[in-house]
Amino acid sequence: MNQTFQKLIKDAEKTPFNGWDFTYLSETGRMASEPLNWCYTTLLLPYLIESKCVLDMGTGGGEYLSLLAPFHGRMFATEGYEPNVSIARNTLEPLGVTVKEIQSDDNLPFMNNQFDLIMNKHESFEPKEIDRILIPGGVFVTQQVGGKDLGGLNSRLGAETGNEFAHWSLKFAREQLTSNGFIILKEEEQFYKTRFYDIGAIIYYLKAIPWQIPGFQSEKYAEPLAEINKEIEHKGYCDFHSHRFLLIASK
Repeated sequence: MNQTFQKLIKDAEKTPFNGWDFTYLSETGRMASEPLNWCYTTLLLPYLIESKCVLDMGTGGGEYLSLLAPFHGRMFATEGYEPNVSIARNTLEPLGVTVKEIQSDDNLPFMNNQFDLIMNKHESFEPKEIDRILIPGGVFVTQQVGGKDLGGLNSRLGAETGNEFAHWSLKFAREQLTSNGFIILKEEEQFYKTRFYDIGAIIYYLKAIPWQIPGFQSEKYAEPLAEINKEIEHKGYCDFHSHRFLLIASK
């Protein structure tokens, strides 16, 4: 292995990942994706502006939600990953957002019929609990990472492809919501290219999303990583398909 290859891997492994902040990759251009056919924020904003009480599920470190301030109604956010909770509170509480640490999706610390809007970007959810805390006529807006996300990367590395989540798709999520009495207002699904421009970007990304390859260690996948690195050196990049879907539903 050449020294550059090894150094890119070591640097990515040493670089900390905090909250839900991918600027280390996106702002440097080391990773890029094709645009989606929809914009989650643009679809969300009309509901956010009109809502009096809003919940952001899985806020990470509050990076995304903070960009939507100032807020017009009461704002709450949940986060289940303990290291992110203090980051989210430091980011969001000065903006008037109440941040709640949670342990599970099916027992949220809120009253019945509390929210007129629940927003959820890339966070799991329990439809019955969404129904419980949303007012009649309230809206649930979610963008999800599909179960086939970056499956090609797993295949190239010879890792398991995450069959536990392979079912997670627009069709499955839609049926979950409609079976709990929700009306679907809008739905979209897309498979699109995500491009990595160096091997370090792949290592960092896998560190940031440990569920993609549980227990990932670069030493274990040294040979396939070297093959991917050769492709990147030859073409300048390596592409894999990502999977996203969107649902807007009314109670």
